[in-house]
Amino acid sequence: MDRYKRNKLIEGFGEEGQEKLCRSKVLVIGAGGLGSQVLLYLAAAGVGTIGIIDSDCVEVSNLQRQILHYTADIGLRKIESAAAKLKALNPEIKVITYPIRFEASNSGELIQPYDFIIDCCDNFATKYLINDCCVAGQKPFSHGAVLALRGEVMTYTPGNTSYRDIFEDAPEDGTVATSAQLGILGSIAGIIGSIQATEAIKYIVGIGDLILNRILILDGRTMNFITFNKTTRRDD
Repeated sequence: MDRYKRNKLIEGFGEEGQEKLCRSKVLVIGAGGLGSQVLLYLAAAGVGTIGIIDSDCVEVSNLQRQILHYTADIGLRKIESAAAKLKALNPEIKVITYPIRFEASNSGELIQPYDFIIDCCDNFATKYLINDCCVAGQKPFSHGAVLALRGEVMTYTPGNTSYRDIFEDAPEDGTVATSAQLGILGSIAGIIGSIQATEAIKYIVGIGDLILNRILILDGRTMNFITFNKTTRRDD
């Protein structure tokens, strides 16, 4: 039985699209609430090489939303827990783990081998670093963020609007509430992570329209999706 049969049946996907996925390399920064969903769907779809960056260990409070990790994984490095689940789901893929923080000193080297980058981190400093590094390195990436019952997602490709084009500067520490204060509903992270995985797959295969030059905002209380548009500020 062909593992990817349902992928190939999609119009515009086919055998060629699946081969593109199998040859592709995607880097996921963060193996938490967003990253769990992203990683599972990328592995299931057949992305050939998946890189995971995360320096944290699994804690019991993670399990409410970080569905890649189980109770038995508490205390393990998240990348170890994640890699084991992905290989169990799809032994055909390659998983590369980085038990480190994504920082200015290593960011360029880390993203260089990958075709698409996915921001699943949980702090503004890293989000802006991912944006700036990908813009400078001409790397497409997906931004995602969740808080309480709200989520947002956008895609960047070279020459289009970046995260910094919409939100110029990171907010000062203490001026914006965090998930430690307001919480996160796990299923909201699941929705946003699923969209991020879909954007990566669409980009690699070359089907559909990406979330470019706009941010898609989910209000989970009303289940309304709102699009905030801002045209690119680049002169090219």
